[in-house]
Amino acid sequence: MAPSSGQHHVRPWRYLTAFLGIVVILYTLVLFTGGGNLTPKLGIDLQGGTRVSLTARTTDGQPPPRDQLVQAQEIIEQRVNGLGVSGAEVQLDGSNIVITVPGDEGEQARSLGQTAQLRFREVVQEIPAGPAAAGAPSAPGSTPPADGSAPPAEGSAPAQGSAPAQGSGTGSGSEAGSDAGTGVQGMGVTPERSTPVAPVAHTAPLQDPPPPEPPAPGPGAPAPDDPRIAAEVTQARETRQSADPAVQAQALLALDCAAVDPLQGYDDPARPLVTCSEDGTAKYVLGPTFIEGTEIASAQAQPNAQGAGYVVSLTFKPAGAQAWGEYTSANVGKRVGFVLDGDVVSAPSINVPILGGATEISGQFNQERAQQLAQVLRYGSLPLAFDSGTAQTVSATLGLASLEAGLIAGAVGLLLVLVYCLAYYRLLGLLTMLSLLLSGLVVYAVLILLGRWIGFTLDLAGVAGFIIAIGITADSFVIFFERLKDEMRDGRTFRSAVPRSWERARRTILTADAVSFLAAAVLYILAVGEVRGFAFTLGMSTVLDLVVVFLVTFPLVVLISRSRTLGRPGLSGLAAVDRIGAQHRRSAPAPGRRVAVKGGRA
Repeated sequence: MAPSSGQHHVRPWRYLTAFLGIVVILYTLVLFTGGGNLTPKLGIDLQGGTRVSLTARTTDGQPPPRDQLVQAQEIIEQRVNGLGVSGAEVQLDGSNIVITVPGDEGEQARSLGQTAQLRFREVVQEIPAGPAAAGAPSAPGSTPPADGSAPPAEGSAPAQGSAPAQGSGTGSGSEAGSDAGTGVQGMGVTPERSTPVAPVAHTAPLQDPPPPEPPAPGPGAPAPDDPRIAAEVTQARETRQSADPAVQAQALLALDCAAVDPLQGYDDPARPLVTCSEDGTAKYVLGPTFIEGTEIASAQAQPNAQGAGYVVSLTFKPAGAQAWGEYTSANVGKRVGFVLDGDVVSAPSINVPILGGATEISGQFNQERAQQLAQVLRYGSLPLAFDSGTAQTVSATLGLASLEAGLIAGAVGLLLVLVYCLAYYRLLGLLTMLSLLLSGLVVYAVLILLGRWIGFTLDLAGVAGFIIAIGITADSFVIFFERLKDEMRDGRTFRSAVPRSWERARRTILTADAVSFLAAAVLYILAVGEVRGFAFTLGMSTVLDLVVVFLVTFPLVVLISRSRTLGRPGLSGLAAVDRIGAQHRRSAPAPGRRVAVKGGRA
């Protein structure tokens, strides 16, 4: 039988060169882009991790509602996925949310529990927080003016603090020197630092104002086992969110930026606010909120085009864009405070109206801080405020024992596959072994790169996915080799049967792998936790199986079929089918051949 014309169009070295190029690119990235780390990231069950417990804080001391806890868990899970913290676990434990991340990323786990409640308020007044020029936070009463004056009497508040309501501030247009580097740049809003706003002069030595009387218990009073929380929040609202300019002035001077803020996440957006900058070097009197962070459509971290560091670029939803445009148009020359969880992260001046629905938050942000802030703003604020506990180390002893057992099981399964292939296919069995080894080489590089790029971590479930993928890859070889035998039984030679059998077998291989990949994709979408890791590795192995079968196994079989030595049927385990094919060729001559017929000519 004449060889198939398709045999002459197959150029196996092109396939092998393409695969070699893929391997070279992968391992070039592995060796030169990872800082010398040549191992995949391992999950919590294999390398241990860090666990942080977030305790919900409520104003009345009662347990938080279940639906708010579930909502907070979902938002934190979205933040985990957005930050690429693969392998992390977010679980509800009573009124707590427990975050477990691989490795020793305890600080990263704590940052995931940030409330991220962003509000836009007018800046009415700013003063340095004590020795602000020295970069140290102040304590109450630690910034008396040089003339030894006293705090103002009732109703005699300074002009800067006399109008806390929205749109009524003086808009000094300057920031304290300690707040240098903060602002909104390139969007018509910039920081100005020409002259710091000085504290108000008084006529007597400065004294801390007496704390207000604790509120009487009522319907919103805290539970008897924790009366402190509600009392602190109520007291802080009476002083730091008072509409009385005199109370504001005393609260401003008494505010300790180094202390824990009881209003964090619980300030009333409809009332003024006395608060500190995020770094604790400045104090502010702010007007009521005019835009909530819920009006943010997207947030992205990017390098600061006008200076060092990073900024967070915001895009508003339609209603937020309209409110932002109207506010900036009516308050040119004034300042606006970007308040995150009760602290001012930036307080720039408005230079021109901003009507595009976009702005930038700039501050003392490095890349990591800017990316974290953008992520938490993108997925919304938590419905509850949380206090984070200390980070605890999670042991991986049990996981390592399970990994060892899993690797032994995988090695035994691989060995059985190779023994069967060698006994049944001989030289083609060696090709199966080589293809599996090359597939493992590619998988290892991809695991390292995915760990670096998207934070993918390999856990026990992922190892199980790879073990199952060995069978899927072996199935592809069996489909090809059995189709090759069928073609040879029909009378084709080894060389002519290869391209024809591949043409038919590859459709079956593609269909089978498509079904496996679809099942893995559905499982990944619907599952949670470690099951998603199993689905991910199973789907990834299925795709890499196609790469190896198309670029390695098929061209190597073509090369063997063209070799006089390696292509002998007895060496390739095809002797039996070759004898059947030879008989078929003798009994069924090729078309055009003359056959003698008794009694005349054919």
